Amino acid sequence: MKFIFSCVDKKDHAHVRAENRPAHLEYLNQFIDHIVVAGPTLGADYESMTGSLLILEFDDDTAAQEFALNDPYNKAGLFEQVTITPWKQALPK
Repeated sequence: MKFIFSCVDKKDHAHVRAENRPAHLEYLNQFIDHIVVAGPTLGADYESMTGSLLILEFDDDTAAQEFALNDPYNKAGLFEQVTITPWKQALPK
């Protein structure tokens, strides 16, 4: 099952994102076979990072939640909100 992870950064936490980015990327690389897409959401300036959007494939909700809980960004308190939504890909087939 594929899951959408929609994460919104806390206001004025760009320093937390920057400090934890290497650990976050290292963590994601451990799940490279599960990743459909992953990347930061951007502000109106098209440069500042405001959150994260990821689509990953896991066997169940528990695995998806565990992934989100153990993300270094989450552990560092970067996110104001994290939403995990099951998703079915329609296109491309």
